[in-house]
Order: sequence, then C-alpha cells, then structure tokens
Amino acid sequence: MFNFGKIDVPLKNLLYAVLLIAVLGLGLSFKKGKPGPTNTVYHTTVLRQLDPKEFKRYHDKLEEHFSKNLFNRGFNGGLIVAKDGVVLLEKYSGFADLRTHDSITANTSLHLASVSKTLTSAGVLLLMETGKLSLQDTLDKFFPGFPYQGITIKMLLSQRSGLPNYLNYLSKLKKNDTCYSNNDVLNSLYTLNPNLEYTPGTRFSYSNTNYVLLALIIEKVSGESYPAYMKTNLFDPLKMQHTFVHTANDSLVASPSFEWNGRYWQPDPFDCTYGDKNIYSTPQDMLKWDQALYNGQLFKKETLDLAFAPYSNERPSIHNYGLGWRMLNLHNGKKIIYHNGRWHGTNSVFVRLMDEKATIIIIGNKFNRNIYLSARKAYDIFGEYLQDKPTQSDETENEEGGNIVIQKKISPAQKTDRPVQTKR
Repeated sequence: MFNFGKIDVPLKNLLYAVLLIAVLGLGLSFKKGKPGPTNTVYHTTVLRQLDPKEFKRYHDKLEEHFSKNLFNRGFNGGLIVAKDGVVLLEKYSGFADLRTHDSITANTSLHLASVSKTLTSAGVLLLMETGKLSLQDTLDKFFPGFPYQGITIKMLLSQRSGLPNYLNYLSKLKKNDTCYSNNDVLNSLYTLNPNLEYTPGTRFSYSNTNYVLLALIIEKVSGESYPAYMKTNLFDPLKMQHTFVHTANDSLVASPSFEWNGRYWQPDPFDCTYGDKNIYSTPQDMLKWDQALYNGQLFKKETLDLAFAPYSNERPSIHNYGLGWRMLNLHNGKKIIYHNGRWHGTNSVFVRLMDEKATIIIIGNKFNRNIYLSARKAYDIFGEYLQDKPTQSDETENEEGGNIVIQKKISPAQKTDRPVQTKR
C-alpha cells in the first residue's frame, strides 16, 4: 500500500496503472529506412477524459479498420484519429521521399492539397472578426477594374462566384516553362477574360481560382505576404510548429509526392499558387487546428456558425459547402464537416464528426484512393453515419475536392484540384 497524502493506493492498482499507460502509450521508435506503421503519443487540448474501457473499444476498432483498409494497402503517410481531443490512434508509414528512404515521422510535413482551403478561410474570417473586411465586400474593392461584377468575398469562400478554375483555362496555354503565381492568375482574369461559368451567387461550382484570390485579399488587407500572415496569425498561436505555406525557398525541405506505383511526380506550372493548396502540415498540427475550433479558442461561435452553414441549397442534396468546408447533412440528422484534398500524388482527409467531437486526419504523399475510402467507412465507428449503405445520396462527389454533380458521374476532365494534362 502506498500513501499519497490522504490517498491510499494499493500496489496492484499502481502497477495496473503503469501497465495501462505503457500499453496505451503505443510509443515505438522510428528507424530510418524501415517502412511500415509506427506509432507515437500526442496530447492536445482534451475536451473530455475517456475512461480506459471506452478508449480501448475505440482504439481496437480503429486499429482493425485502418490496418485492413489502409495500412495493408500501400499507404505512405500519417494518420491521427481523436475523440474529445484524446488521440485514439496515431500511425506513420513509409517514406517522406521514396527515392532516399527517409521514414515518415510525426514531424514530417506533407502537402495538405485542398485541405489548405480550411486554413485560408480561417485567415479571412479572422480579418472579418477584427473588422478589416466584410464578407459582402466585392472584389473590385481589392482589385481595381476587376472584370467581373458583383462577386463578393462570401461567394469566393462558399464556391459560388462563377469564376472558372484557372487550372482548366490556363492549362490550355501549355506554358510548361513557367510556374504561375497568384498574381499571374489574377492578371489572367484581366487579360484572358475567360467566361463565367454562371451568374455569381446562383449555384455552387468548385473553383481553385476562388481561394487563390482569397490569399491575395489577405495580403492586401493585412499588408503581409500570405505565408507570413498565416504563420503569425494561425500557425504560431496554435503552436503548429511543422506547418508552413510552401514557397520557392522551401523546395529543398518540402516532401515530394509520388504516383501510386512510386514514380516521382514531376513539378508542373501550377505548383506555385497558394491559398487553394500549398500548405504543408502534419496530423499532429492539424489536430491542434481542429481543437482550436472548440470552446471559442480562435473564433466566436457566430463566426463558426457562418463557416459551417450550408450555402448551396438550390437543389436538394446531402452534400453542401460552407465557408471553406464541405459538409454532409445526412437524412438521419447527422452532420459531417470535412474537406478532402488531392494534388499530384498527395491525398488528404480532414473530417470533423461534430456530435461525437471525433476527428479523422490522414495525409499521404503517394497516391492512394484508400485514404478517402477508409476515412469515410470509419465514420460509423463513432455513430450512425450511414456509410455502410450502398446508396446514401443522389450525388456522386469527386473525392479530390472537385465539383458536385447531381445524378451524374464525374469525368476526369471535371476533377478540378489538378490540371488535366498533369495526370501521369
């Protein structure tokens, strides 16, 4: 019997506690050059403590699910699943660079692809909360003589601007000797004046152009570069120490991506824009971002309500888009807030199951469609999310983050997170 102050602790209970911590800690060291799953322990803001039985139940189900559906299917990347801020499963597998065999660890920053949009939206909403811009501001306020009238910041955020996707119209120029910047995309709207896809504000259409322009608006309003603003106002305050906006200076430190067969994905003319993509992060850092959205740590409740509200309601559907967030509003009342991403060989998933305060984060740098499939099937581990149903909606959605099409399959040309000609 041990006495801690006024608390008597039997020796067997103390030994049990030590054993439980050792078992649940899942702390395995990383060995350079050795692929395969490894695990770490990570602690972030805990919203509610889980009792050991609850933890073990979730952990065992998640371990079985992702081992079968992801890690045994060629996954190269990192994963965290958490509930109430408690990490239930954390694994890293494979190599940061398949050519040099440097193992992926908890500190390996990988490209978020379109999941970057959730952070760009946050940058804009912070400026809104401080009164530096309004969501109803039109683009000619920031870009004099902007050739398209009536487009607001809110339309950019909610993918309802009607602006065509720069990946599609600039790819037709076949300028492989350049790398387009955000300003190049803006200037192309003035010089090429491509047609709008529809009247602004009348419907949804996923366009990376919207988020390239939002990054430029952040720069104009804040007086800082987008990478500096995001670091100062989001990454540093949230202690996201391995998160950064990729620039030319980061080319030697940024992890590359690879095709499904391990072939290196060569750079192309669209690798230099940011806002729509080009934020690199880790599952641990993204969990910090997730947890900051609870308890008013970063935003007022009213701001989050705006971000997570559905804005494309002209046709009945369970799929919708908020301000930088996709969502599923299921027929049983469940709501999923998420964003997927794909850029070249990078796949990413960032899912928030609001009712259970559960989070699924997966980032891979070798193309693997099982990243999307395994994440989606894991929803039902936490609640009745109907992911085991063969037909759950009247839509087919591009998993990489592209357009939503009613009762119609999406062709390769409609996959808007990458230019068609970069498929290898």
